[in-house]
Amino acid sequence: MEEVISQRLIVSVSPHIRAKEDVKRVMADVIIALSPALAASVIFFGWRPLIMVLVSIFFSMGSEFFWEKLWRKKITVGDLSSVVTGILLAFVLPPSSPLWMVGIGAFVAIILGKQIFGGLGYNPFNPALVARAVLLASWPVHMTTWTRPLDGVTTASPLGIVKMELEQKLPTYLEMFLGNRAGCLGEISALALLIGAVYLLYRKQITWHIPIGYIVTVGIVSFLFKKDPLFNILAGGLILGAFFMATDMVTSPLTRNGKLVFGVGCGVLTALIRFQGGFPEGVCYSILIMNMLTPIIDRFTEVRVFGSS
Repeated sequence: MEEVISQRLIVSVSPHIRAKEDVKRVMADVIIALSPALAASVIFFGWRPLIMVLVSIFFSMGSEFFWEKLWRKKITVGDLSSVVTGILLAFVLPPSSPLWMVGIGAFVAIILGKQIFGGLGYNPFNPALVARAVLLASWPVHMTTWTRPLDGVTTASPLGIVKMELEQKLPTYLEMFLGNRAGCLGEISALALLIGAVYLLYRKQITWHIPIGYIVTVGIVSFLFKKDPLFNILAGGLILGAFFMATDMVTSPLTRNGKLVFGVGCGVLTALIRFQGGFPEGVCYSILIMNMLTPIIDRFTEVRVFGSS
């Protein structure tokens, strides 16, 4: 009897309730959610987007393995986080990007964007966007060369046409929604991205606070600047950034109010860069800037513990 009682009174440290999900399961869900957008890019640009994604994944995983082996750290390639980084990096590059640049970008994303800070969970910035910012500063011509879907003819992106006031025909709302327009290979089809977003919401890997706050804010600010709100939502990388990058659990706020603040901040910065800045697109830099502010947002939106002052 005493032995039974002693077993029931064993006290251990938290956590006492453990979820069945782990990092690998979360990353697998993200990969599944990104699959429709990858399929859309292959439909509109041929097999090159798939090759770019595979090259990016290879160098991402290789860079992570090399760094952890070099510093005698636990090998974490199997958690699939480097695979997600590789896919997202390829998604924010033009379809015509040379493969050597894709490889360099993957190395930068993993080493400078992630491992140098201590690995997954310690990186303050989204690794794929860090790499995109570095590539844009290093090879601006490659990073701003766009091709038209299906025929591969060089053209300007929809945001570029508006920004530079070019005499080119803008794609229709339907074309932008389906994916028949120039842009980064992962951002072109709003429909494919929304399918993936619904899956992530269903799996409860993300919440609505950041993406809805982000997208609605861009629409409102566009209206205030007398711009077309729907065009600015569908054109560019807003939907990709709102659902798949701004919602990164490591670099975004923890609280619901904090997530809303984060999303609104991203929306305001994106619209200001587009309308008042020198770049036609502002998603990348807006998310990176808000990543930097995440600790401050968490501090001021921290939920007060019941009974504390």
